[in-house]
Amino acid sequence: MTKEKLYLILKRLLSSFLILFLVITLVFILIRISPGDPSLKYISPKLSPELAQEVRKSFNIDEPIFFQYINFLKNIFTGNFGISYEYRMPVLKVISEFLPVTLMLALFSILIQLSLGYYTALLSIKRKGGFIDKLFKKSSIILYVTPGFVLGLILVFLFAVQLDILPSNGFKSIYFDDLSFIGKIKDIASHLILPLLTLSLPGAALFFNYFRDGIEDVMNKDFILYLKSSGFSDKIILRKHVLPNSLKPILSVAGIELGFLLSGTLVTEVIFSLPGMGRLMIASILSRDFPMVIACAYISALFIILSNFIFDLIKVKIDRRIWKEILS
Repeated sequence: MTKEKLYLILKRLLSSFLILFLVITLVFILIRISPGDPSLKYISPKLSPELAQEVRKSFNIDEPIFFQYINFLKNIFTGNFGISYEYRMPVLKVISEFLPVTLMLALFSILIQLSLGYYTALLSIKRKGGFIDKLFKKSSIILYVTPGFVLGLILVFLFAVQLDILPSNGFKSIYFDDLSFIGKIKDIASHLILPLLTLSLPGAALFFNYFRDGIEDVMNKDFILYLKSSGFSDKIILRKHVLPNSLKPILSVAGIELGFLLSGTLVTEVIFSLPGMGRLMIASILSRDFPMVIACAYISALFIILSNFIFDLIKVKIDRRIWKEILS
């Protein structure tokens, strides 16, 4: 790696760190100045003022905001996000219990979105102007504009209520511990099908349009016509020339989409009662669990920045001509 590339990568990492710092600072200030005192529900009128002050001190909210912020920065650089007011245990320990579900949903969902979008786009291009093409185009618009909670409720009604073939909520069955290893995998998979469909179908509709427009645009280029006339097979042209030249906008969208999925699939987790980061963040905001809210915001921002960075590196890998543009 040349010094110039190393410099640009370090510059990108530094700017990402600065964005992360600004995000958590903004969240810290907003949540501290918003009305409501999280210690009030633990303070009884019967408590003496001294004991009530001790409760506030245990929440680290007895000092002016500036000093709270300084202490917050000191702790965060050592990986200490504090103790959750609600769970009464280290924040990161609580997050580690909720994060796996969101990670699983996000990674499977982005794979489904990209795969479904890609293959339906290819099929649509092959049947251009035909019934399949028109069907996919209309369906993609309907799926994309349908709100997630509406799509989730429709799927629950069809597959859980009417057909009764899939569970409607939860991450696992109540008899999960009695199942074999394979049985446990099947049980979790059956609980994730409807949430994954709810998450993935609108995204797949979006990627369908990106793939379709991108591939079709490149296939109409003169150099593709030249390759065809030179006897190259359609598969080789598609794999080596069409896809690399049409992926740039798709990877940009994929980076943003994965970041949002990793930051917490809120609506889906609420509808299907899944123990993920989205539900944890909303519950923490409602209960005014300050350390938990800040940590969730930090993790969400970190995932969005990382996913964009990773997909930018993939773009550079595909087309080395744009590395300076991407990383600068």
